[in-house]
Amino acid sequence: MTISPVPSPQGCASLQVIEAVRQGWQAFARAPWVFIGFTLLAGVLSSLCSLIQGRVDSDEAAVVTTVQLVRMLVGSILSVLVSLWSTTGLIRGAWSALAGGKPTLGTFIRWDGAASWRLFRNGLVLGILFAAVLVVAALVGVAAAQLNQVLAVLPFLVAFAVLIYLAVNQKFMAQIALLEGLGPIESIARGRTLLDPQWGSVLLLALAEFAIALLGLLACVVGLLVAVPVILCTSTAAYRQVFGSEDLTGLLVAS
Repeated sequence: MTISPVPSPQGCASLQVIEAVRQGWQAFARAPWVFIGFTLLAGVLSSLCSLIQGRVDSDEAAVVTTVQLVRMLVGSILSVLVSLWSTTGLIRGAWSALAGGKPTLGTFIRWDGAASWRLFRNGLVLGILFAAVLVVAALVGVAAAQLNQVLAVLPFLVAFAVLIYLAVNQKFMAQIALLEGLGPIESIARGRTLLDPQWGSVLLLALAEFAIALLGLLACVVGLLVAVPVILCTSTAAYRQVFGSEDLTGLLVAS
């Protein structure tokens, strides 16, 4: 049974963390072996990308060969592509399961270039924003250190608080990019508008997902094959509560 979002005093739908976890688990349980199999496949491909990249010892960093540079470049590009593909596939599968369907492997593995570009573009801009916060903190910290060493710590404490704030209100960046198709700035603004009024609830959701990931790690790491898709299903269920259950970009439509 689908539970309709409850309007909050601020006019947006309220996030119900326990209900999101319950719905996320139910979505995973609709096709557990498909979720696990795809997560395993994505993990294997990611490991292969790491092998292609290779490792450069710090002692040899000054004499990196052309072959090593090519390997690192190719491995990094492939790693990004695998990450985009696997995130898109898991969210597509979660969305299908949450809508009452039973996703198959084909639901997950289909490549969607437009969706991947939206995810990459929005993630890149958000990453640049995070980096800018750290750069500003470093510059202010260096200037403050000239006056007092203790003052140099303050900019980093402020930066840490800002990053936590942004990480929480951009919790659904991937879903917004894939299912609403908004650009980076519009996506960031939409996250702030709908999530700021219930920032504490979103933080609680993030902590619940962290607990699920921790349980996966404690289960001999193999538990991550269950934890990762359950977290994506839970996050997507929470997104549907707050942002709505309409696929505005046709993510589920087969190409």
